[in-house]
Amino acid sequence: MNLKKYKHIIWDWNGTLFEDVDLCCSIMNGILSRRNMSRITFEKYKEVFTFPVIEYYKRVGLDVSGKNWEILSNEFIDEYEARKDECGLYEKAIDILELFKSKGIKQSVLSAYSQHTLEEMINRFELSQYFIRLVGLDNIYAASKLENGILWMNELGHSEGEVLLIGDTVHDCEVANHIKADSLLISNGHQTKNELLKCNAVLVDNLKELLNVFES
Repeated sequence: MNLKKYKHIIWDWNGTLFEDVDLCCSIMNGILSRRNMSRITFEKYKEVFTFPVIEYYKRVGLDVSGKNWEILSNEFIDEYEARKDECGLYEKAIDILELFKSKGIKQSVLSAYSQHTLEEMINRFELSQYFIRLVGLDNIYAASKLENGILWMNELGHSEGEVLLIGDTVHDCEVANHIKADSLLISNGHQTKNELLKCNAVLVDNLKELLNVFES
């Protein structure tokens, strides 16, 4: 890829820079166990995870009708918030952020994470120096980043081909396609490599490989 063509990098957070896949699988297994349902393996988690997240809950067999979806969402997010400090950044996350910064390329985060908690986590890892904007959701339901992506892309005002969106899910690719950004997906996040191969995106296994791509 030609790094020189990009004026802006839009990052996903969870599963892309922040290594929380194991935690999310663990929390889901707790939810399932408390309902006497079968637990899922790490591999199965990556196979069934999707956006909107309510569809992922359906895939593991949970009842999301009526108030159940609100109850499940709060149950998940309460444990996630209590345990998120168990997680850290992926290897080479700082290095790749620093590389883009050194090239004068502006960066931002577009996340399905709640705005307040996204800001809290960026501050925790002292990453604010790398991003000109953090764009999260105003709720805990992780439905879609598309609307925020459109608004942010319009505000950036860049032409087609000048923005690269880096994420770990098919939804990231869908958002990139809609806002006319290039997309690059990383397969050690929340979805399987086979699922990501269905997308029209550059695919790498991890941030170390991504760093090698751009440094070369």
